[in-house]
Amino acid sequence: RDRHALQQGERITLHEHAVGAGRGLIYIRSEYPAAIQTLRTAVDIARVDGWLGADVLGSGRAFDVRVVEGAGSYVCGEETAMLESLEGKRGMVRPKPPIPALHGLFGRPTLVHNVLTLAAVPRILTDGPAAYQALGVDRSRGTQVFQLAGNVARGGIVELGFGVSLRELVEDFGGGTRSGRPVRAVQVGGPLGAYLPESALDVPMDYEALAAAGGLLGHGGVVVFDDTADMAAQARFAMEFCAVESCGKCTPCRIGSTRGVEVIDRINAGIDRDRNLELLEELCEAMTDGSLCAMGGLTPLPVRSALRHFPEDFEPDKPEREG
Repeated sequence: RDRHALQQGERITLHEHAVGAGRGLIYIRSEYPAAIQTLRTAVDIARVDGWLGADVLGSGRAFDVRVVEGAGSYVCGEETAMLESLEGKRGMVRPKPPIPALHGLFGRPTLVHNVLTLAAVPRILTDGPAAYQALGVDRSRGTQVFQLAGNVARGGIVELGFGVSLRELVEDFGGGTRSGRPVRAVQVGGPLGAYLPESALDVPMDYEALAAAGGLLGHGGVVVFDDTADMAAQARFAMEFCAVESCGKCTPCRIGSTRGVEVIDRINAGIDRDRNLELLEELCEAMTDGSLCAMGGLTPLPVRSALRHFPEDFEPDKPEREG
């Protein structure tokens, strides 16, 4: 979204007024320096215009916002790990309870919101809930910012109402694959999202429909793969990503992901394939049930979806494909 969706007037100050907060923090990973600078400029403009500061618009209320640069940890997208990072500590997940709304940043009650939530509220208040509800389907209302990436002809960002089909996003907005080859798989929802086959492209992009299809919407990321992609390699990448990005606090995530990489390597090498497939499923179950947060709990989703939809890529005599 445009930075001014957060900066213009009521966008963020509304939330301060609603909950009586005195300070707001916008947390951005260090990998996005352009976004960090853009938001800092937006905050400066809001301060000059009187929406932030010691006396917001002459109301006698003080509220200010600071943009904080994260240290680059993926797991800090989890709210309690983010709070640890904001306190200057290593980004590690906190046990719950207590929840941040009761015991959050520096022990004080804290609300943690995605910026898309903050950007949507003023429109609902201005146009009314019916206008907002007119966008979307079923229980998924409003809009989602979808990000098209991977092997796609026209990568970029498109904001649409929930319910648009995955096929429309990939083919109409994305223009199909950049290579011109057929779509083989699409990963929806970020690196912890499921790999969906081409036959699932007609699924509506909303929370309920994607869950029914065995996936998740996540942050709306859409990564396209053509028919040269090796989905066993992608399953391995999911485990490797978790092993690298895990905060290390819980054993199922820290150890399970590392063992997962090793097991998939043995499967791909044709070593005791059946037993290692069983072991991989056991690892996935342990990670799903025993991890403290979604980092370890959702990593099995792309692995299991690759096994379910592309079992031929885990065969010892599979055709040569790219990773």
